[in-house]
Amino acid sequence: MTSKIIFTDLDGTLIDFESHSYAAALPALRRIRECSVPLVFCSSKTRAEMEEWRTSIGNAHPFIVENGAAIFVPAGYFPGPDQGIERGGYGVIELGEPRAALMGVLRSASVLTGTRILTFHDLSAEEVGQRYGIPRRLAILAVQREYDEPFEILDRDRAPDLLAAIEQQGRRWTRSDRFFHITGRNSKAGAVQMLSRLYQNHAGPATTYGFGDAMNDAEFLNTVDFPILVRSRHAAELQAVVPRAVLTNLSGPEGWNAKVLEILEKTD
Repeated sequence: MTSKIIFTDLDGTLIDFESHSYAAALPALRRIRECSVPLVFCSSKTRAEMEEWRTSIGNAHPFIVENGAAIFVPAGYFPGPDQGIERGGYGVIELGEPRAALMGVLRSASVLTGTRILTFHDLSAEEVGQRYGIPRRLAILAVQREYDEPFEILDRDRAPDLLAAIEQQGRRWTRSDRFFHITGRNSKAGAVQMLSRLYQNHAGPATTYGFGDAMNDAEFLNTVDFPILVRSRHAAELQAVVPRAVLTNLSGPEGWNAKVLEILEKTD
């Protein structure tokens, strides 16, 4: 029997972008638990942010942080030896680079191209919260980065030069709704594929579903069996690069909730 795995982005998808609420998704979250379907968070968020949301939502499954930079598998989740490096109750599979190394590349690209940037590293948690509309308690968690660095390009006309310079130094960049991110050679897609293999190695064949709303979700959505675009202002842009995807009628957690319930009803 083929099982199911749901991979989901958080902001703008499961969680409302403005209110930071997932209340509209509660019916689907309850149904997911009833059906014993793994719900894997896959986001640009930090481990600290993910742990906050997992506790709030009641999620005990593995999760993917900072644009695919690491997979955190709760100890004992899979039978046999834990995967990755044992750390803080997890087996941690690191796919990215340390933040400090990426900051060096980003600074170098900024100087080389004469492009002014503003990074999370330059700001306090309070400043991040004020500038980007993030509640202070969440901003404190958002700045605890380990593997990638969000940044804003202040000289927008020079953005192509800066991004090209990052690529020339062998690193990647991606874009969420509000920021650019510099990463190592990792991606959400690579992490989703690796975790999917772990599930299938231990539990047999699985059908994978993916939910996202921004361009940094495009690669991983193209790797799952059934990609779903949660309606947003990026919908047309995303549909162009994820042509197999289904677009929800509603946005945010309302759209996420309706589509998850539809998926589980049909497969039941």
